[in-house]
Amino acid sequence: MISYSLLRNTGTQIKFNLIQDDIEEYWKVVALATTAKTFTFMGMCIEHMGIIKYEELVSMLFRLDETQPVSDENVTVMDTEFAGVPVRVYLPKRKSDAPRRAVIYIHGGAFCFGSFKNAGFDSLNRWTANKLDSIVVGVDYRLAPQHHFPVQFEDCLAAVKFFLQDEILEKYGVDPARICISGDSSGAGLATGVTQQKERERAQAGKHQAEGEAGFLLNREPDAGLDPRTPGSWPELKVQTDTGFKHKIKIQALLYPALQIIDSYLPSHQENEHGIILPRDLAIKLVSLHLTKDETFVEAMRRNEHMPQESRHLFQFVNWSTLLPEKYRKGYVYTEPILGKHNFSFPGLMDIRVSPLLANDSLLQNLPPTYILTCQYDIVRDDGLMYVSRLQNVGVQVTHDHIENGIHAALSFMTPPLYLHVGLRIRDMYISWLDKNL
Repeated sequence: MISYSLLRNTGTQIKFNLIQDDIEEYWKVVALATTAKTFTFMGMCIEHMGIIKYEELVSMLFRLDETQPVSDENVTVMDTEFAGVPVRVYLPKRKSDAPRRAVIYIHGGAFCFGSFKNAGFDSLNRWTANKLDSIVVGVDYRLAPQHHFPVQFEDCLAAVKFFLQDEILEKYGVDPARICISGDSSGAGLATGVTQQKERERAQAGKHQAEGEAGFLLNREPDAGLDPRTPGSWPELKVQTDTGFKHKIKIQALLYPALQIIDSYLPSHQENEHGIILPRDLAIKLVSLHLTKDETFVEAMRRNEHMPQESRHLFQFVNWSTLLPEKYRKGYVYTEPILGKHNFSFPGLMDIRVSPLLANDSLLQNLPPTYILTCQYDIVRDDGLMYVSRLQNVGVQVTHDHIENGIHAALSFMTPPLYLHVGLRIRDMYISWLDKNL
């Protein structure tokens, strides 16, 4: 093992470990891990020298991977905006006499990186549209650290609400009773938060309707910091309160979802501390940028000392000693995080839109059928496993697939020059579940 302790001053340590023997396509993954860790090491060194921030360097790399909205013989592809939020729409070319299914996909990237334009996400959404003969909408959102919570959530919610309007569904030929929302990693967390928000608003709308009210409004105000996607204005959207509203998200699909930030020392965090794609220190650095640029928060989160005293009641919702199956506890001893050592009060720190695992049972029990895929060698593995338990405990129909030799972000490696069979397998499992349930 090689340890680069130089990087401790930047808040991140990079270690090169041996790859687990059961990893599929071992030497490909070794090459990928070596490349990723070397790039991270170099990026952190460059940041430490004050040349450029690591996240800015990675963003440049992601932009090199962006694709144009190129149609093919099976699918028409177009870039547009929903409520000022950039989206890419995939429309099957096959003739259909009936309304089609639709999938809304929110990309991952630790809230800091990525776009529906990236080759992996474009390939996945194009494949989904063709295989399912469905409309697919890839959603972008403003990224950290230029934009902190709740901007990412609000962008996704606005785009979803815009798409779910009757006139928009009719325009694209969508069956309003056959719509899925899905995502991977942080995008899966955003998808989860949007689905929960829709359920809260559906319940609120039902209450308002019972009181004789017509509905309520979602207001989006212009933001001078919208770079680089400044829309002309944010429309005011009317949320319907008819009885069919609850059916407009039929199912949700969450691929290696990131669902909480309040406990940063779960068993999966410890097992994958020096993970192949997303080591613990790097994950904490990036996720913290979603909330703040305060570097003391990163250090506190690394020590699991970042939550305030008044958050104590929330840990029942992420208590892995009761929510994780025995197989994944592996003899770890649960210790409650140190609370109240710091006085952080960032928006989102205790917000279920950042940590959907904090939703109470009364909200969870009304959620739609859910698909959750987790990977063994993944720092956020336990987030997905605990959400499976919590949804099952309240009677939600859950399908759970666990990839024993899977790694985080495998879906990003489905295109040349370095594609992984595990990414293709995850894609096919996801598509198969959608086909059977949507």
